[in-house]
Amino acid sequence: MMTLSPETFLLLTQWAGILTITCAIVTGIGLALKWGVRFRLVGATGFMLVLTAGLFALSIVPIARTSIPGAVRYVVVYDNGANHAVITVPNSITASELEATLQQAASDLFSLGRGAQNDTQLTIRARTLLHPQPGVSEPLVLGQVKRSLGQRNDPDMKIDIYRDRLRQLPPPAAS
Repeated sequence: MMTLSPETFLLLTQWAGILTITCAIVTGIGLALKWGVRFRLVGATGFMLVLTAGLFALSIVPIARTSIPGAVRYVVVYDNGANHAVITVPNSITASELEATLQQAASDLFSLGRGAQNDTQLTIRARTLLHPQPGVSEPLVLGQVKRSLGQRNDPDMKIDIYRDRLRQLPPPAAS
């Protein structure tokens, strides 16, 4: 089985580029000699151009998702597409799981397409819901991560865990 890494897509882009150039040459000959299939050749060449461009884009942007050990599942409940996002985590989360989950969310939600006007940082807050009484839900922010909007591997990522709020979570149920 072939691994689909950016290097693999770059190799596929090179071969597709060679095939595209070949199609363009055959299309040029077909147009010059007025072959009956010349317009089909134009379509095939256009398709090859689009295919080559798509493979090239996949060679630039990595499609592999980074997996942080210890992270738990989370759900994005708010994302303004620029510099703020909120995730929700289970109320049975520990401090180490929360830190790993915030790192995972920072990796997953990073995009160079996020355009914050005056802010250079993406802030992701992690929250959970407490139910102090039946029918009442109370959101509780447990921590946040601030990371660069411009660097995929941000060395200055800042994670804040609110330990006093983690102590407010219900104790784990005995099994």
